[in-house]
Parts: sequence; C-alpha cells; structure tokens
Amino acid sequence: QVTCIEVVEAYVERIKEVNPLINAVVKDRFEEALQEARQVDKLLSEGPGDDCLEEKFPLLGVPITVKEAFSLYGMPNTSGLVNRRNVTATSDATVVSRLKQAGAIPLGVTNCSELCMWYESSNRVYGRTNNPYDLQRIVGGSSGGEGSVLAAACSVIGVGSDIGGSIRMPAFFNGVFGHKPTTGVVPNDGQFPNAVGVRSSFLCTGPMCRYAEDLELVLRVMAGPGVSKLKLKEKVSLEKIKFHCMDHDGGSIFVSPVAKEILQAQKKVVEHLESDLGVQVQRVAIHKMKYSFQIWSAMMSSKDSEGQEAQRFTDLLGDHGKPVWPLWELMKWLVGMSSHTLPAIALGLTEKLVNLNLSGKAKLVSMGKSLQEEMEALLGPDGVLLYPSHPTIAPKHHSPICMPFNFAYTAIFNVLGLPVTQCPLGLGSEGLPLGIQLVAAAYNDHLTLAVAQYLEKAFGGWVLPGKV
Repeated sequence: QVTCIEVVEAYVERIKEVNPLINAVVKDRFEEALQEARQVDKLLSEGPGDDCLEEKFPLLGVPITVKEAFSLYGMPNTSGLVNRRNVTATSDATVVSRLKQAGAIPLGVTNCSELCMWYESSNRVYGRTNNPYDLQRIVGGSSGGEGSVLAAACSVIGVGSDIGGSIRMPAFFNGVFGHKPTTGVVPNDGQFPNAVGVRSSFLCTGPMCRYAEDLELVLRVMAGPGVSKLKLKEKVSLEKIKFHCMDHDGGSIFVSPVAKEILQAQKKVVEHLESDLGVQVQRVAIHKMKYSFQIWSAMMSSKDSEGQEAQRFTDLLGDHGKPVWPLWELMKWLVGMSSHTLPAIALGLTEKLVNLNLSGKAKLVSMGKSLQEEMEALLGPDGVLLYPSHPTIAPKHHSPICMPFNFAYTAIFNVLGLPVTQCPLGLGSEGLPLGIQLVAAAYNDHLTLAVAQYLEKAFGGWVLPGKV
C-alpha cells in the first residue's frame, strides 16, 4: 500500500520532529537510509514473487535503530566514553549485519549510559535522553535511547543488550516490549564494551519492539543458526502453561518497596489469566530473591571456569589507557573537571569494596547457583513466572543515584541465564507506563513471547505518548 521510501521518510520526519525533545538518536544516517529505501522499491518493482522475497528478506525495508554501543558501519561507537569520542565503526556487529541482510534499514544509533553500566542513559558525549511520556523522567539504561525512540514512534525495531536489565528497564519505563533471550543464543560480538570471562554468560543481545508479534521474528534473525536451540516453532497452548506469581523480592534492604500501582497491575494480570484462561496462578515466595543484588554483584565479579578474573570497570573507563582512579575522579567531578559521570565513578568505587570480603562473595555465588536450580525446577518445561520489572515507575532524572540497586529486579535473571520478556500493561495514574516481566526456564523463550502477545491483546500494549 505504501512504498519503502514513504515509510522511511515518515520515520525520518518523526525523528526530526521529536528528537530535539527526547535526545534519543545521537547520530543519524538518513541519507543512506533513504538511498537503501529506493533500492528496496526498485527490487520490489522488478523482483520475483512476494513469497520468495519474504523468505529471503523477512525485514525488507523495515526502519530500525541501533544502540550506539553496537558497531554500525560509519557510525560512532563510543558507549558514552569521552576518550572514544572519535571512534567510528568500520564494520557491523553480528546482529546488525544479520538484520541488514534480512532487509532492515538502520536510521541511526541511539544513546546509552556511560559504558552501558547504569540505568539512566546519560553521558558526557551526548548528554541525557528523556522519557517521551514525561521529559522530566528517565528512560532507563543502558539501552535507554532505544526505549525512548521506540516509544516515541521513531523506529519499528531496536537492537539492545542486557547484563543487568538494560533491555527490560528501558522497555518498562517507555512502555514497549523487550526480550532478553536465553543466554548464549544471540551473539554479542561487535559491541563495546563486550563481556569477557564469566560476564560473557550474563550479557544478552536482544530485540526491543513496539509490538509483541515482532519480537519473535527479530529474535529469529538475530539468533541466526543459534535459533535451533530455541523452540520457536512449537505451538504454545496458554491454558497448559503453569503460571507462577511473585509480588516482590521479599524485602531487600537495598531496594525500594514495589509501588502499589505496579502491584495492582500485576494483580489485574493474575485475575485476567485466571478468569479468561481458567488457569490457577500459583503464588510463590522464593527466599533467595531477597538477595538478588548481592548475588548479581558477586557473580559479576567472580572468576570464570578457567580462573580468569572479571574485567575491572576502572580498566574499561580508561579504554586501553591508564586505569581510572575512582577517588581522584570523584574529586575532579566535585569541581566539574571529570570527563566521567557520577554513576560510573561510583561503580568504580563499589567494585573495589565487593572484593574485600572474598568468603562472603563465595557464599553468594553458591547461593546464585542454588537459586538457578530452584528456579529451573519451579518453572520446568511449561512454567512462566510473573514478576515486577522494577520497584517503581520511571523515576525523575538523577533520582536513581539515591536508590542505585533497584535494577536488582531485572539483574537477577541475567546471572540465572533465564529468558525474560518485558511486557507493557498500559499507563498508570501519572500517565507513565506500567509493565511486568515474564520469565521461563532456559530455552523456553517461546512461552514468554506467546504470553506477551496474549497480554498485549488484553491490556493494549504500547500507547502513543500524549494520546491519553
């Protein structure tokens, strides 16, 4: 009904219209994208039948955006680090290459937090990204630019990565869908910083979309041959899923209590599942979840099976130069002379503290492994857990520094290696997105994706900002 050039032009105009407010796209490639759209139209006008093209190019002509931490040829690849200001990608990250080969057209790259290790997307290279539902609110991190750009209807599909909730928090705060796949299925190559040592089994690359049905298609493309490990061809009978529900982590001292509005949204999901599908949602209380932040932190800094130490964040901040001294950087920051953000400096400081208590750390790593076994046993081949995405709705700018560990609600599933789909549940009383995490056992991504599509129909999914 419309040409590819019309579609791409519409998205380019939309970005030009709203990006000055949200600051999500930090570098565009509009000219190249329009040229690629013309080539798509040419291919369609003279090419073979539709079926053949759809099979070969499942994303033909679809406009996408890419988190700036991923290499996209000709685009900056700084991850918000000042001393990488002049770094331009000379190749494509594996997932970006696969999306391009499937016919997708990248419009540009989007903002993230410094070195992708904080849940507000702000840095000294590009500044701060704002939430399209309320410009005074955060977009989450580290794939915050993607969450914002999708919510503002500036893109169809986003490429995100997640080591502590970096796909799911932005998807939650911005009212879109995000999927953290089972660990080890989608390649992480071509992003900076990439995970090494034990962290390579926690970092996941995955899709972010406005519509739930797009998640599976994009996941197939991103996973490439690895998709065979997932059961995406299996038909899911929602009535046969064993649903479990947990309202909060059990009351960690490090994390805010879950907001009433988020609990009410989760309750509505439970009631809908029970009345509509005739299932019984089982309430569970998993004691170890109370220590989610401590477990994640200990496992992130542990050695891998070959005894390799986890990469130090202070080394990454130096980016092949001298390691950064966090205390010195803090003093510089206080007088406005540091090129780093306060969260990055604070992370450098806490990193040193984690390694002071080695016996405590070993106990927490052991607790994490035991929690993983408990979770796999609970979920089994047909279970889905409903769990809050975050204790609060999108906070105001800067406020995460007061509650820095609230990301524990998403982070725990990275170290457990479980697939999680973030699903929006409409807007709350302040016009800000609500949502829920859907968790399954490893390689059962098809279950959470199916439930997300079902809940989208029931609760309306993504809502255009400013509509209500």
